[in-house]
Amino acid sequence: MSKARKAFVRALMGIALLAAVVYLANPVQLWGRLQQANPWWLLGGLGVSIASNAVSAWRWRAMAQWLGAEMSLASGMRWYFQAIGLNVLLPGAVVGGDVYRAIALQKTGQAKAASNLSVILDRVSGLWMLCAIGGLGAVACASTLAPWVHMNTAVFIALLLAVIVLWLLLPWVALQGLRSNWFKLPGAWLEPVRMAAGSPNFLLQLGVQAASSALVQLLSAAALACGAIALGLHLPLVVWAFVIAPVFLMAALPVSVGGWGTREAAAVAALAPFGVPAALAVGIGLLYGVFALGQGALGALIIGFPSRSSS
Repeated sequence: MSKARKAFVRALMGIALLAAVVYLANPVQLWGRLQQANPWWLLGGLGVSIASNAVSAWRWRAMAQWLGAEMSLASGMRWYFQAIGLNVLLPGAVVGGDVYRAIALQKTGQAKAASNLSVILDRVSGLWMLCAIGGLGAVACASTLAPWVHMNTAVFIALLLAVIVLWLLLPWVALQGLRSNWFKLPGAWLEPVRMAAGSPNFLLQLGVQAASSALVQLLSAAALACGAIALGLHLPLVVWAFVIAPVFLMAALPVSVGGWGTREAAAVAALAPFGVPAALAVGIGLLYGVFALGQGALGALIIGFPSRSSS
């Protein structure tokens, strides 16, 4: 099957899934909710979402420099926000834009391995902290979530905390293993990772990635909460700290275009334990997608469209 046909099939799948989710959630109620959305909270959500992605762009630049690929902050910001626009229009919510960022960095003369790895590891850094914060959010919401999955609350909390601690230690263990020659990475293309692990400031760099990724995810949770408040739903921030994990992980799956459909379905499932109606949950997912569309449009108008000769 050709790439164009695959993209077309994924687009149809995304449209079908989104249509099914909207239909099951009661489209009349959904439309009524969206019509009553508070514009100031929508504007606030867009602003917080932009701030989240600005920090993401800074984090990517820090990762690239750690791996030996240089770029200016202005270039990093430009490519990152252009990539957001591509992500809205391409399968999954991250894949197309990530490829664009790697190619844009390579075209400035940076090594292919370092350029590609900077994007891959930047994405891994974000997903690593997303899962950690989602887990901590689940711990904070244990009194609601544990009965939902038919578990004792104390056992639920203990298991989650054990997994979160191990999960947070994983990057340090991997880098320390490379530094101490506990294991070796195969392939010359992974040389930038070996050099980064061997740098004297690797703990500082790891801390920079952890702190910036945590800030990104907390801002993303705040943006999701702003969309909810715009629709009249008020929940504690810890709920949104949990909800971002399933919502964003599902949106990243390359089974639809821009995460449309998968994001809304995940929002319905994640918010159900808190008694949120399906129509309202779908509306929150849709608004977050609109925030991404708005950023892509602003990026195109202010920063410029992606070109074949990005530098």
